[in-house]
Amino acid sequence: MSQATGPTPTETMFSADEASRGLGIELVEHGEGTAVLRMTVTPAMVNGHRIAHGGYLFLLADTAFACACNSHGPVTVAAGADIVFVAPAREGDVLVARAEERARFGRSGVYDVSVRRGDEVIAEFRGRSRSRRDTTGDRTPGTTTKEPR
Repeated sequence: MSQATGPTPTETMFSADEASRGLGIELVEHGEGTAVLRMTVTPAMVNGHRIAHGGYLFLLADTAFACACNSHGPVTVAAGADIVFVAPAREGDVLVARAEERARFGRSGVYDVSVRRGDEVIAEFRGRSRSRRDTTGDRTPGTTTKEPR
């Protein structure tokens, strides 16, 4: 971050992400449409098979996706995502998620995230994003509104 320009949209969003930061996820680098994040698998992230619970791998990949798709400035959220688990991760593994923009069109985008342990692929994630029209803040709790497409 440059003192003269202030935080980037990615830095602003990630600094407010209590869930990801609370799990020790670190923002390693970021740019337009890209982000690299790192997480160490802790004992609390391991399931009954003694491997990392898939939800934590998804969360790491989803956070990298969020950082990449919010790099352009408008508030952008997930419209959908899929993950393929390729290999197990274990307690103590340091995982790196690298997100890359594949396409942006209108208010939508497609992003791929590879989660690796060293050179080994652990998971492949594809996220679809949608920029919000109303970026002024959250809606009132308990209300339902349908955003026009």
